Amino acid sequence: MIIDTHAHLMFKEFEKDLDEVLKRAKDAGVQRIVNVGCDLKSCQQSVAMAKEYDFLYATLGMHPYEADFVNEELMSEWRKIIAENKKVAAIGECGLDYFKAKVDREIQKNAFRLQIKLALEFGLSLIVHNRDADSDCLQILDEEFAGGKKVPVVFHCYGSNLAFAKKLWERGIMTSFTGIVTYPNAKEVREVVENVPMNLFMVETDCPYLAPQNHRGKRNESSYVLEVVREIARVKGISFKDVENVSTENALRFFYKT
Repeated sequence: MIIDTHAHLMFKEFEKDLDEVLKRAKDAGVQRIVNVGCDLKSCQQSVAMAKEYDFLYATLGMHPYEADFVNEELMSEWRKIIAENKKVAAIGECGLDYFKAKVDREIQKNAFRLQIKLALEFGLSLIVHNRDADSDCLQILDEEFAGGKKVPVVFHCYGSNLAFAKKLWERGIMTSFTGIVTYPNAKEVREVVENVPMNLFMVETDCPYLAPQNHRGKRNESSYVLEVVREIARVKGISFKDVENVSTENALRFFYKT
């Protein structure tokens, strides 16, 4: 059993052949997929798809690109959805993006804080998007958790360096890896993989983006998460089965509280 902990199956890239994509994933051994919301439309679709497919789970989150739309009114709407739907497995993806986002940084920070507070309110895990914003992401998390109440956190599609990863791991924060680990020039990410504690990592596709090297330039899909597992096993010098089992145990603990 493998869990793709971060996919965007509601995106237009899957409109024509979603059922085939899901069948390939199940045939490959992917038995659960976390279908991650990142804007208003995808959050609605994520919840609807989780109702339709028993092995899909939903999240509610607003990507930093969408931070302008995050306010208390939206949080109130999400409270109702969470209360009515047990298949909302996390809040996110949310966070900070100082690389491409055109939204003012203070607006991004406020949106991130509001979503952290919602996660804390419901005890839901938090999926963090972080790009070129290491120190601010960590500072905000530390401040919001300063009262003593915390939730599980993952920095998805980890792309920062080992030094920052160690700061996350010291706090019990997880790092999740995509097909980037298979790219020839991703030596820094592989260094993180080599050092990550076994209880603090998960695997994901972030599909339709970031297809592994063997499929580079094509649409990514959940079945390709096996190639992420395979590369992590190679880098860490352990078996495919060990990575499969441990990443699944970590994901079950993180998302499903089992």
